Amino acid sequence: MTDVVLFHELNCDNGKKVGVITLNSPKSLNALSGKMIGLLYPQLLIWQQQQNIAAVFLQGEGEKAFCAGGDIVHLFDAMKGNAIKGSTSNKDKTTALIADQTFAPEIEEYFTQEYQLDYLIHTFNKPFIVWGSGIVMGGGLGMLVGGSHRIVTENSRIAMPEISIGLFPDVGGSYFLNKMPAGCGLFLALTGASINAADAKYCQLADYFIEQQHKDNFLNQLQMINWGETIPLNHDKASQLLQEFEQGSISKLPTSQLREHQTLISQVVDNQGLSEIVAAILTIENEDKWLSRAKKSLKNGSALSAQLAYTQLKLGKGLSLAECFRMELNLAVKCGHFGEFLEGVRALLIDKDNSPQWRYPSIESIDSKVLAWFFESKWSKAAHPLAKLG
Repeated sequence: MTDVVLFHELNCDNGKKVGVITLNSPKSLNALSGKMIGLLYPQLLIWQQQQNIAAVFLQGEGEKAFCAGGDIVHLFDAMKGNAIKGSTSNKDKTTALIADQTFAPEIEEYFTQEYQLDYLIHTFNKPFIVWGSGIVMGGGLGMLVGGSHRIVTENSRIAMPEISIGLFPDVGGSYFLNKMPAGCGLFLALTGASINAADAKYCQLADYFIEQQHKDNFLNQLQMINWGETIPLNHDKASQLLQEFEQGSISKLPTSQLREHQTLISQVVDNQGLSEIVAAILTIENEDKWLSRAKKSLKNGSALSAQLAYTQLKLGKGLSLAECFRMELNLAVKCGHFGEFLEGVRALLIDKDNSPQWRYPSIESIDSKVLAWFFESKWSKAAHPLAKLG
C-alpha cells in the first residue's frame, strides 16, 4: 500500500539538508486524513530538533491540488452514528441535541490532531516553505497559511467553503481571517468565495507568486543555498531565493478580485448586524461572475454556518492563535454533534444531491440559546485537549 505521506531529505551543497514532505493522495486531491496527520506531526518534531535540517518544504502530489481540505468523508460515519434519533420535531431534536453530552470521540480526535499540526507549522522555528499550487481549501489552507514562506502559483485556487457543508472556517480562520484587509475575511467566510494567487497575496494568505514550471529548479536552488547555523539567517536566505524566483514570474500574476472589489466588500460588510450584511451581499447589483458565484454560495449555504462564522470572527479579534484554536475545537466538536455538518457532508460529498436540508431557513430563525451553546466550552480550561498550546 502506498504511503499517504512521503518524506525525504535533500542533500545540500554545504552539508545541510532540506526535509521534503509530499502529501501523496492525489485521487482524493490530497485530502488531509487522520493517518496523514499522524505521520506529519512526529516527523516535523524530529526535523525541528535535527541540527542538519535547515528548512522544510511541503507540497502535494499531482497537478490538481496541494490539499483540498480535511478528509471529512471519513468523519461522516462517526457523525451519523452519533446523531439523535426519534425526535418528532425540529425543536424537540434541537433540545435533545443540546442536552445530550455524548459527543463522537472520532470528531474530537481528528480536529484536535489537525489543529495541533497547524499550530506546529505556524510556530515551526526553521524556514517552512509551502508550495500551495492547485486546489487549496479548508484544512489545506490551514497548513499553507501557517508556513513561514508561502508560495502560490498560476494554478492556485483557494477557498474556505465551509458554509456549503454546515461547518465554519476553522484551522485558525478566527485568527487569519481577522488579519485581512477591511471586510475581506468576513466576506470570504460568509460566501466561501474562491480566490486566486493575487488575492492570496493581497489578503496575506501567501507571500510569493512563482509559476508552477519553476518548482523543480527552485528545489535545486534550495540545495545550493549556503545554509548557516542560525535560524534567522536561514529564514533570510530562503526569502532571498524566493524573491529572485518571484521576479521571474510576477508578470504572470493574475488580477486580484478582492483588490478590485475592495470598496464594495467594505461597504456591504459595514452593516450593524449579520442579517443586514447577508442582505447587502445578496442584493449586490453586479454582473461580475466572481461576485455572482459568491452570492449563490451564501444564498444556498447554511444560515447556522454563517452565524457561527460571524460570531467566531467577532470573538476571535484580539485572541492569540492558540486561543483561537481552542475556541474552534469546541465549535468543531459541537458541529459534529449538532447535525448541520452531517447534512452538509451528505448532500455535497456522500449522496451528492446538492440539496442539503438545513435546520434553519434564515439567520433570524436561529435560536439564541443554540448559538450560546455552540460557544460554551465543553471542557474546563485545564481539561481542554489543546490546553498546552501556546
